[in-house]
Parts: sequence; C-alpha cells; structure tokens
Amino acid sequence: MARNQEKAMSMLSRWYKYQRELHNPGGPEKRPYLATECHSLQEAEKWRLQIIKEIARKVSQIQNAGLGEFRIRDLNDEINKLIREKGHWQDRIVELGGPNYHKIGPKMLDHEGQELPGNRGYKYFGAAKDLPGVRELFEEEPPKPPRKTRGDLMKDIDAYYYGYLDDEDGVLMKLEEEVEKKARHLAIEEWKLKKETGELDKELEEEERKEREEEEKRRKELQEKKDDDNEDTSTDEHTIAPLEVPSQKDVEIELLRKKKMELLLKYASEDLQRTSMNAKTLMGRDLNI
Repeated sequence: MARNQEKAMSMLSRWYKYQRELHNPGGPEKRPYLATECHSLQEAEKWRLQIIKEIARKVSQIQNAGLGEFRIRDLNDEINKLIREKGHWQDRIVELGGPNYHKIGPKMLDHEGQELPGNRGYKYFGAAKDLPGVRELFEEEPPKPPRKTRGDLMKDIDAYYYGYLDDEDGVLMKLEEEVEKKARHLAIEEWKLKKETGELDKELEEEERKEREEEEKRRKELQEKKDDDNEDTSTDEHTIAPLEVPSQKDVEIELLRKKKMELLLKYASEDLQRTSMNAKTLMGRDLNI
C-alpha cells in the first residue's frame, strides 16, 4: 500500500513538472537586475509585487530573536536592499505611465522599520532593534533643562537675596534671644560663684585700688598743669586762664567708675553696699552717680 502511494506522489510530481515546462519552457523567469531594463508596465507591476512579498516574508522572519545576531543583521540588510529596489521599480512604473505608488501605495511594511537619528534611509526591523549597540542608539536622551537668561536670573534677586530682610522673618531674633538668655544665665552663675568664694570682694578691692591710683595720677597731672598755668599767668596778669577740659582718658575712667557703681548697686547685697559706701565716705570720695 505504501508503495502505491509513493508511486502516485512520484507521478503527481512529474505531472506538475511537465505543466511548468509546458507553460514556461525556458524555466522560471528571473527578475531584471536593473528596473530600466524592463519596458512593460505589466512586467514592472509584477516585479514590484514580487519584491513586496519577499519583504513581507523576511520581515516575519526577523521577528524571531532566536535566529542569532549575524542572521538578524543579514536579514535586516536584505530588507533594506529590497526596499530600495522596490523604490526603483515604483519609479520605473511612473516612467512607463503607471500609478505613483510612492503616494498611493501601502506603506505598512515600511512603517514597521525604525530609523536612527541622523542615519536617514537605513531602517531596523523586528529583533534588529534590540541588537547590541543598536538598542542604546534608540534610547532617547533626557531633554536638557532650558538655560536661564540673565533676565530670568534677575527676577529672583530681591531684598531677601541680599539679606536685608533676615531680621524680619523672626528666626534670627529667636536665636539671639536664646543666646542672650544663656549668656545672662552664665554671667549670673559666675557672679554668684565669685560672691560665695569671696573673689568678688577681691575684684572690687582691686578695681578700687586701681581707681585710686588713676585718680592720684590724674590729680598730680592736673596740679602740674595748674602750676604751669600759674607760671604763664604771672608773666601776663591780663591773660585769661584757659578752661580745664577733661581728656578722653579722664572721661573713660569716670564712665567706668559709674558703671561699676551701677553694677554694685544692682547685684551686691545691702551689707556690701553699706560697707563700700562707708569706705568711700572715709576716703572723702563723691558718691553721686
């Protein structure tokens, strides 16, 4: 039974071969290498359709990523070559008086390909777009931020930029208040500690001693100045003696003495104040502030 089927298939194959030779005695017709060699509109239409079928077949094959890198690259090159050849045949059809397929023809197969930026004409189809070195080229770079002009930069410059309104936001005032409280607390604790250990009395005595020395020195200078003035006035009785004007150093000493007296009245106890006043009374000093 199998032998009869093989004979039948063999006879069918010979019959098909006979029919092909009968209708086409010269064998299968080959597409011309150049489109300009074709002078028939019908033949040009036929070769264009043949190229479209080959492109569709190869596009379906290149979708398989398992073909390997080299086979995918070859198929992609062949597809691009067929697309260029199709364009030549479409130009030839227009020259022979046929329709312009560049405008009215379907372009589904052409749209499946993707061109690289700056490489117009060559397209990548299917798995060729994921080949090493090609995938990175298709990745879009993030857009660069627009560069600001000088006018845009000047819009953000105001009084806050120069720090003129830093004191009005309330933040700096709070920080200063906290630092001031800490400094005041430390000063009070230091004063209390000195008062308990007796260092405050020693400091006051030392300051008073220095004040006495300064006043004694100043008194001597004034006395010497008066003696010099008296000598000058003795030569000329009608000359008016100049007014005594305290120097800057005298003013500073007097202000320091008053400031110390204010601190003593503010922080010292009543006994200490009374003792200090008695001591100064005995020395004949003025207590007025």
